[in-house]
Amino acid sequence: MKKKIFLGLSLVTALSCHEAAHQPATPPPDTARQLAAIKKGAICCEKNIPSRFGATPATVATTAATAAVTATATVAIAVPITPAATIAPTSAVTTAPSIALPGLIRPPVPASPSTHPTPGATVPSSTPTSPSTTPPITTSPAPTPPSPITPASTRPPSTHPGMVWIPGGPFRMGADNGQAQPDEYPKHSVTVSGFWIDRTEVTNAQFAAFVKATGYITTAEKAPDWNELKHQLPPGTPRPDDSLLIAASLVFSPPDHPVDLDDYAQWWAWKKGANWRHPHGPGSNIHGKENYPVVHVSWLDAAAYCKWAHKRLPTEAEWEFAARGGLTDKVYPWGNEPVTDGAPKGNFWEGHFPDKNTAADHYYYTAPVGSFAPNGYGLVDMAGNVWEWCADYYKDSYYKELPPGVKDPRGPAASYDPDEPFAKKRVIRGGSFLCNESYCTGYRVSRRMKSTEDSGMEHLGFRCVSSN
Repeated sequence: MKKKIFLGLSLVTALSCHEAAHQPATPPPDTARQLAAIKKGAICCEKNIPSRFGATPATVATTAATAAVTATATVAIAVPITPAATIAPTSAVTTAPSIALPGLIRPPVPASPSTHPTPGATVPSSTPTSPSTTPPITTSPAPTPPSPITPASTRPPSTHPGMVWIPGGPFRMGADNGQAQPDEYPKHSVTVSGFWIDRTEVTNAQFAAFVKATGYITTAEKAPDWNELKHQLPPGTPRPDDSLLIAASLVFSPPDHPVDLDDYAQWWAWKKGANWRHPHGPGSNIHGKENYPVVHVSWLDAAAYCKWAHKRLPTEAEWEFAARGGLTDKVYPWGNEPVTDGAPKGNFWEGHFPDKNTAADHYYYTAPVGSFAPNGYGLVDMAGNVWEWCADYYKDSYYKELPPGVKDPRGPAASYDPDEPFAKKRVIRGGSFLCNESYCTGYRVSRRMKSTEDSGMEHLGFRCVSSN
């Protein structure tokens, strides 16, 4: 099967992708040859969102001794920052260590008033502690956000500020074109009840209000607990070095030249101190980015926010129904017009990945929410910008198991990803600013992705729904 890796302080682990390809060879006895074998089998995988810590089928089949060399680790990735028309990436890319690790399970979130919180809270201060490693950026004016389309059916806005009423109904869920992956089949009939959904992805300002009210600490802000991590891995997986069991996350570090896409350690850096307040690690902050989507949030973090806000995460069926915007059997939220045709339709990667982004959409990394035209329901950023968590467990064969015409499906009872059978994963939808036609088509409305609950990534956020 295809494998992807991260190189860094200790290159001893590998992580699997969705598509089958290479079978990993038995590691040679000599360390240098071990690392070379892992690197040779690597494959870039924005095509398959990695979890922070997990195992591949190859690892499951190995003995404990072999696992000491090939024990897999998955990683949290992504990156938001300031819009830019041009960028001069650093030529020396900081490489990432072999694993990114989850934090502890969070304590219960205190109850909040029964009304939905209003966006706009002041973002807590984050004083730089070291020089920023973010590539220098030349900014350009952002396009004026378009006016939202008023949905055909709405309720009084005061009852659910910042949300849009989706009337619900039947639709055909799943694959729409030849780019679809096996887990998007078969296309099947589903009916969803009406629900409210956030018009935008949850912003830094909104998440800051939650943290201020509750004192919540995100997964990326806490060192991981090995006693929890080992349950996601095959028996016999060795304990990683303490130097890797730290509060950290991965940041996008673009090279200044074309690189081998089979080795995405070429554009990701494991950064101690990277979290939602410091998207690029110490020295970076979110001042002036209150209206950008919050990132570095795990499924656990997103669920905690939803509980505080008296909302919930959307089911996968609700998310796809909303993303389609009332259109039938179309590939994208705007219809079937190719991503590369016409005016920019969302925040995607334009140019040659990962070393050249032409920023034709005016953004190199994340964009302020609502910077692009909404879909037919008035929802923005349902394609691109950041991936979005859903409530459902991920199971590769789930669509095949559903009865015809199912109503309000809530996902499988348990998670199963054949590539990482020990990992408990949740569904992710919508694509990110790193997606493009040659590397990732996550902006297709039927595209399914997944990652472990403890994975907080820099190109992964969320939005909430409510049935009330």
